[in-house]
Order: sequence, then C-alpha cells, then structure tokens
Amino acid sequence: MELLVAYQDDPAGNNMAEFLSKNMNFQDGIFHGEDYDLVTIPTPAISADWLDEKYDYDGFVFLSKHAAESGVLALTCHCTGNFSEAKFGGNDRQVAIPHPSLQKIYLQTLKENETKFSDFQITIEATHHGPTALKKPSIFIEIGTTEKQWTDTSLCSSVAEIVDSVMKKPVKEFPVAVCFGGTHYPTKFTNELLTGEHALGTVVPKHALENIDDELFNHIMKQNSIAKSALLDWNGLGPNKQKILDLLDSTNLEVIKL
Repeated sequence: MELLVAYQDDPAGNNMAEFLSKNMNFQDGIFHGEDYDLVTIPTPAISADWLDEKYDYDGFVFLSKHAAESGVLALTCHCTGNFSEAKFGGNDRQVAIPHPSLQKIYLQTLKENETKFSDFQITIEATHHGPTALKKPSIFIEIGTTEKQWTDTSLCSSVAEIVDSVMKKPVKEFPVAVCFGGTHYPTKFTNELLTGEHALGTVVPKHALENIDDELFNHIMKQNSIAKSALLDWNGLGPNKQKILDLLDSTNLEVIKL
C-alpha cells in the first residue's frame, strides 16, 4: 500500500489531501483508506527523508505545489534527487528510488482528462530536490504555478480525483528506462511516458551531466536497478555526450537514442 503525503503549509498539497481524506478513517495521525493511506506532515515534503523511519509503506506519493519563474501553468510529476549540492532538501549527490510505472499511469490518466485542464501544460520534470534517502519508491505530483492555482479548490479536487483513480487500480508494470539529457521540462521523455513503451526512472537533465562521474553514475544505476534501458535525448546531451556513452558502455542497459 502507498502512503500519500502532503505538507500542511503547502496549499495545493493540503487542498488535494483534504479532498482525498473526506471518506477516509482517521486514526493515530493517519487517514486510512482501502487503496492507500494519507498523512499531512508538519515539515516540508522536500525534507521528508525521515518518513520511512516512522511509516512502513510500499512507496510514497507526495502531493505538492509547483512553482516556476516562467509563470507557465503546468501539472507535473517527477522523481527526486540531487546531482550536486542539495539546495532544496535531501542529500548532496544522491537520487531517490523512482516510482516509474505509477508515474507513467498518472501522466497518461492526466492526459486522458486534459479537457479539464486546458490551460495547463502536462509534463514531467527532470529529477530534482529532496527527499533523496527514502528506502522505498517515491514520486511528486504537483499543481502549478502560482498561488491562484494552489488555492483553487476545484482545480486541486480535479487533480486529486485523478490521483484517486490511479491509486485504486493495480499498477501495470512497464519496462523501465533511466534518462539522460534534455531540459528541465524534457519533451522527448514526457512523450515517451505518454505514448511510448517505457516508464521512466531518474531523469538527468543536460545541465546536470557535468556532475556525473563514476561514483554518482554507479549510485544512479543502483537506485534504478529495475531499469533495462537508457534513453538519450541525443541532441540534448551537450558536451558530455561521449562521457555518458562511455559510462553506459560499462552497463548492460540497452541504449536508445531519441
């Protein structure tokens, strides 16, 4: 069973949690449901590396706001991790265990209902921020992009309904790929989730490739142990293309150029 997690001072996460918890049973600080449980935590979600010391679940789904300087309205999801200094939670040079198949099903279900969200870009983000040290898979599901959207209870409830529908179904397993290259909003990898065969693990964007060395690469491979392929945004690898190819050559992963 998965645990859904919202930070009490995050308006979007809290609004989603309030909608989802309406028909759940509250006991010992946890909202209990048939298909998933839910907690509201007093500290920021990006620093919740302590969760699995207190809660024993198969994975963690964080309900969160999304902010972007561009102001572009977006509904996003992503796995977490830091490729250099941990400026926003988690640990330096550590990536979390991703939640690939759940992410794929969520994004596809969101896309199927895109008429409800016509003003929003539906996209994944590259791996970023914490928490990074959880021992179980985790994913962030986010509503962007300004306080107007975060406090829109109708919008938050509509996204929460998508979350609920996904969590109620058995998770179909897909072949998993780890990803390299592209921008923070990686179009090729988003399209792969929506229409391709793969679910995605850690997504290392172009700007972070300079930080990848043997130690960090091996750590990423360990956290993505179920991956059988590596997807490369071939034109989005920049000057580190050959380094990534050489590192991948030391693995058994199928390398696929997009």
